[in-house]
Amino acid sequence: MSASPLSRLFDVVTTAKGASLLAPAILLLGTTLAVGQSASQTPSAPASPPAVSQPASEAKSDTAAAASSVTGKSSAFSAQQREELTQIVKDILLANPEIMLEVQNALEARMDKIQADRMAVALKEHSDELFRPSSSPVVGNAKGDLPLIEFFDYNCGYCKKAFSDVASFVDKDKKTRFILKEFPILSKGSEEASRVALAAKMQGKYWEFHRAMIESQGQANEASALRTAEKLGLDMARLKRDMNSADVKKEIDDTRALAAKMGIQGTPHFIVGDKIIPGAPENLVELLNKHASDVRKDGCKVC
Repeated sequence: MSASPLSRLFDVVTTAKGASLLAPAILLLGTTLAVGQSASQTPSAPASPPAVSQPASEAKSDTAAAASSVTGKSSAFSAQQREELTQIVKDILLANPEIMLEVQNALEARMDKIQADRMAVALKEHSDELFRPSSSPVVGNAKGDLPLIEFFDYNCGYCKKAFSDVASFVDKDKKTRFILKEFPILSKGSEEASRVALAAKMQGKYWEFHRAMIESQGQANEASALRTAEKLGLDMARLKRDMNSADVKKEIDDTRALAAKMGIQGTPHFIVGDKIIPGAPENLVELLNKHASDVRKDGCKVC
């Protein structure tokens, strides 16, 4: 048997994104109930003026007020009246589903703005750790005017996907200072690969190892990382000692702590001067070039 429109509506608003879209339904229901309650108490009162649309920023407080109205006043309605009012709200939402999309878009825009504001503060507070690291790998031009930072994991498919674009950008832009943050969050194997990478750095082979490892297929772990290092001709006895050193452990621990302070929870995550690129968007090259141009034109306020 097919689901009823009401049950389908319930399915929508109980999804991860849909939960945030319950606001218009509650608001409409609360408004309808409040108007109905007022009308039942003062039948001779003049009609209320038309509702005026309001900014999305006020939706949260209005929703809470509407929910309170429903809780406090709905008991004045009979079961039949409540059913009829619920049907009205349902009909409005089904007839105008774009309401839910409008709320979703407004919510996402607002959350993006909040995240951007928080990141701007975090960039300023942790600029030394980000742009002047004591032990993080740096490739490209170590004295370049454009800092490009990437938090990555060797088992991250999106990091692998983005690598060719990032490497091409660094190779072409001779003034880019590419700072790599080993951020192994996906598996135990990710941390093992990061340990080998940082040990390879101690032999001056970090970029060669990083490129080979991020371009490789299959699971990244200690075994695959050691095979890659051996193919590159590294001193394997020294490498195995260094990968378990306190310095290597500290670099990984420091990067994890920095990511937590920055609110970075996934990979890849790029920082171009004071500009942020979360993830690996399809237009990554375009964004890298645009942010590089903007930073060089306007200056970096936190670098």
